Amino acid sequence: MSATRIIKKYPNRRLYDTEISSYITIEDVRQLIVDGEEFEVRDAKTGEDLTRQVLLQIIAEHEQDGQPMLSTQLLSQLIRFYGDSLQGFMGNYLERSMQLFLEQQNQFRQQMGGLLGQTPWTLLNQLTERNLALWKDFQSNLGNGLGTPTHPREKDARKPR
Repeated sequence: MSATRIIKKYPNRRLYDTEISSYITIEDVRQLIVDGEEFEVRDAKTGEDLTRQVLLQIIAEHEQDGQPMLSTQLLSQLIRFYGDSLQGFMGNYLERSMQLFLEQQNQFRQQMGGLLGQTPWTLLNQLTERNLALWKDFQSNLGNGLGTPTHPREKDARKPR
């Protein structure tokens, strides 16, 4: 089994997955993406790489159905970058931004998973204890700022020796 799955696209627009020796749909290709599979789509006759065109087709179909992810304004702004002197930087910027977003999303999911693993009462108690500690710290800092000690040890520390 090769590291990169090869899908052949025929002139009749049918897609053939060489790994499973079967025709597949564009939705099957989308599922490969969701599953994290590495693949290339190649023209069956010429061997030309058609992966980008198929990916754009998947995006276009999903943007037409249901709730679109890309607003008209965003699409217009992207189109304006074609031919611009910064066109080369834009793709790299978008790719890095997406990677950062995915990392943050993963961290958030891990944190939420840790929180959801607890009972609601445990979580509520932890939040209450944390808020109480923050409130005590705030009061202590407020008292220190006004020159009035809030703890008995602080009173002793102010006595001349």
